[in-house]
Amino acid sequence: MASEQIAVRLPKDLLEKLDDLVRTGLYESRAAAVRAGVEAIAQIERRREVDRSIIEGYRRKPPTHAEEAAALESLREAIVEEPW
Repeated sequence: MASEQIAVRLPKDLLEKLDDLVRTGLYESRAAAVRAGVEAIAQIERRREVDRSIIEGYRRKPPTHAEEAAALESLREAIVEEPW
């Protein structure tokens, strides 16, 4: 996998938190923690984009009354099946 190095300046308090993550063994290195953070941000943004697409789809073509009724009935059945 090709990679490229970047430089990032962090405020002292954030750098201390980053070092704590490494010191406690949650991440192997500062770089590993930063990579994990960037990957998490990328996943969050991807999910937001999917959410926006779904919302836009429902705005363009709202569910019918029959579809809403079926969804509610399915929800009710799922709640009844829960072993609460």
